[in-house]
Amino acid sequence: MSTHTSPASSAAGLATRTNGSGAAALLAAAIGSVAVALFGIAADKSAAIKSFFVFYKPAGQLTGETTAAIVVWLAAWAILEFLWRQKNVKLKPVGLLALALIVLSLLLTFPPIGDLF
Repeated sequence: MSTHTSPASSAAGLATRTNGSGAAALLAAAIGSVAVALFGIAADKSAAIKSFFVFYKPAGQLTGETTAAIVVWLAAWAILEFLWRQKNVKLKPVGLLALALIVLSLLLTFPPIGDLF
């Protein structure tokens, strides 16, 4: 004997999926990307910040810049995940903001632009 379920009854048993977690991950990655660029500019402009970011002397301040940016990325991801995990967010604005932040971070890593600050 086989049991047959109608599409309506099987759909009712499915959990509703939300897109908040994916949007949180996308935006957090862009925020972390900007953090790397900003920490790099800050370390180039200030000897105190540069020495603060030296976690491993042979590699220089890059070790601290990237480690601090990872902390920013994880914190942003945790906060956004907490806020959006049960929600459906509009992906277009989040995606456009993430794209803008990634382009900004890329531009800030080029010396002519990064040196303007």
